[in-house]
Amino acid sequence: KVKAQLEEKEGKTFDVFTAVEFKTQVVAGTNYFIKVHVGNEEFMHLRVFKSLPHENEQLSLHSYQGSKTKHDELAYF
Repeated sequence: KVKAQLEEKEGKTFDVFTAVEFKTQVVAGTNYFIKVHVGNEEFMHLRVFKSLPHENEQLSLHSYQGSKTKHDELAYF
């Protein structure tokens, strides 16, 4: 659901976009920290926010970190 948001921010298209790990943080909603394989040996860490159900909003890409590897630890940011 957030692939298009990331592609727009990066100004490129990802042929590969596979989540390989995630962590959650409960706030006034939920933050998802997701490690995504985007092709070759490149990974990105995404912070995606899901609002509370009664707010009825779409998932939103809050922030991201590029130039990550498969072995980089997925940490809160």
